[in-house]
Amino acid sequence: MSHAVVIGSGIGGLTAAAALTRQGWSVTVCERAESLERVGAGIAIAPNALKALDTIGAGDEVRELAALQGEAGLRRAGGRWMLRSTAEAAAARFGDPTVLLLRTILVDVLARRVAPESLRLGTTVHGVDAATGRVTTSAGELEADLVVAADGIHSAVRRSLFPAHPGPAPAGVTSWRIVVPRPKGEIRGGETWGRGKVFGVMPLVNDQVYCYATAPMNPRHGDGGGRREELLRLFRGWHDPIPSLIEAAREEEVLQHDIYWLSPLPALHTGRVALLGDAAHVMTPNLGQGACQAIEDAVVLAHVAGRAGGTPDLAAYTSARLPRTTKIMERSRALCRLTLWSNPLAVAARDAAVSLAGRLGESAGLRSFDEVFTWRPPAS
Repeated sequence: MSHAVVIGSGIGGLTAAAALTRQGWSVTVCERAESLERVGAGIAIAPNALKALDTIGAGDEVRELAALQGEAGLRRAGGRWMLRSTAEAAAARFGDPTVLLLRTILVDVLARRVAPESLRLGTTVHGVDAATGRVTTSAGELEADLVVAADGIHSAVRRSLFPAHPGPAPAGVTSWRIVVPRPKGEIRGGETWGRGKVFGVMPLVNDQVYCYATAPMNPRHGDGGGRREELLRLFRGWHDPIPSLIEAAREEEVLQHDIYWLSPLPALHTGRVALLGDAAHVMTPNLGQGACQAIEDAVVLAHVAGRAGGTPDLAAYTSARLPRTTKIMERSRALCRLTLWSNPLAVAARDAAVSLAGRLGESAGLRSFDEVFTWRPPAS
């Protein structure tokens, strides 16, 4: 039986393990942590990723968690809508909703599709031989016909395969994420853009709300107090319910991270090793496609790997994934730069252009996502 070693048990790694298992592969997942990922806040699973999850039998389970209803869109800091549509119209156009859920829930959904004996927690990978597929770990050596490097933004495997590549670079943005109880009254999903800052509000099931925020990277973030106080300072005076949602957060649950991006790699494979997810294409979160692209990667990789016993066609994997992920990375990065504008005249021009698109009707805003959301997995 063909054997695959997956390095990393995040969303991409677990999806790859589940997809390869369904193809008849023997799979070993090496994860240096002692338990599966239990950190993170909300995550968006767009229609393209839902279609990919269908190939491992997980799509419907995720669809059941859809909570975004009614109007959603883009607003100014004062609350005026610039662009809006409805969740129902988006689902009708793309054949599926965008599901917001907690990252921990998605990890559990995926982990249930991987045999417990395949998971080797507390196992650190020290090296990979791309030519032979030999993986050196803290628990000994493994021989693999396919190595899936899903080891994240600062991937050690990527550095070893492409030592001349500069690696992840700061995007100039700091992000914050919180999950809070849903307050009384109507909560509309969407983003609000201000001068260099963004605040997103997304309803979840179980009467929770996921919020995310970005602001220009500043080494003095948090100097005036904790992360929660910093958020209150940055978004004081923005429209309701933004200030009250921040006030409802507990300091220890506010996640803060600087954002990175990755210039395109020359390939997503070398020898028997395939890079997947953030190890292959670190992207800013502005399109909400980081996890979605990792899920796409995983099901395409399993498709080109074929049934157990064959030879994985990793050149086909690079051909299928590199152009698409590069385009999405670049588009997301361009959108990130747009949200960083702070000059009042530039911001006014940006907002006027977005508002003009909004006046063209809700299909105008949705149409811009056609290329991303209408992707379908390869036929089995």
